[in-house]
Amino acid sequence: MEVHVIEPPLNQAIFGAKTRTHLLHQAVVMQLANRRAGSAASKTKGLVRGGGKKPWRQKGTGRARSGSIRSPIWVGGGTVFGPSPRDYSYRMPRSARREALLSALSLKHAEGRIIVVDKLELEAAKTKIMAQALAELKVNSALIVIAQPDVKIERAARNLPDVKVLRVDGLNVYDLLRHEHVVLTEGALKSLEERLAV
Repeated sequence: MEVHVIEPPLNQAIFGAKTRTHLLHQAVVMQLANRRAGSAASKTKGLVRGGGKKPWRQKGTGRARSGSIRSPIWVGGGTVFGPSPRDYSYRMPRSARREALLSALSLKHAEGRIIVVDKLELEAAKTKIMAQALAELKVNSALIVIAQPDVKIERAARNLPDVKVLRVDGLNVYDLLRHEHVVLTEGALKSLEERLAV
């Protein structure tokens, strides 16, 4: 499969924006927080099975008073201040998310790591074919951005360790920074410029 690299004029409002590192950091932290399951949990004394009966009477035994065998200070007791299921997700303001995305794209462009190809069409959904196409472009770690869903491309790339395929509407700061190169189809570039145009 032949891949033809083209050099269309890039919108400087999108690919020449000022790099705002603090927004890049905020966007990455937000994305990682939103991916957290938040399912860590431990049992308090009220959740541990058993311990409903007072072990011995309050007075007269000479022992310390005790109300439950599931007290946190007993072996087999509950946990104090342990984790409980929670939602870690939050959202940055839309304008801040947009500026972070512009910063990431501009940073990649400044480093010369954005590659635009006329089209990306595979004869079959084969990892070998995708690997050959990327070898022609001389890239190992790549984020491939396509305009429309393409099952062949998505299947061919999913078994390559440092390659990910995203549609334009799923483009995000974390994946842009995580991969060394960004490979855009001409159609994806047009869609991206339309999406981010002011």
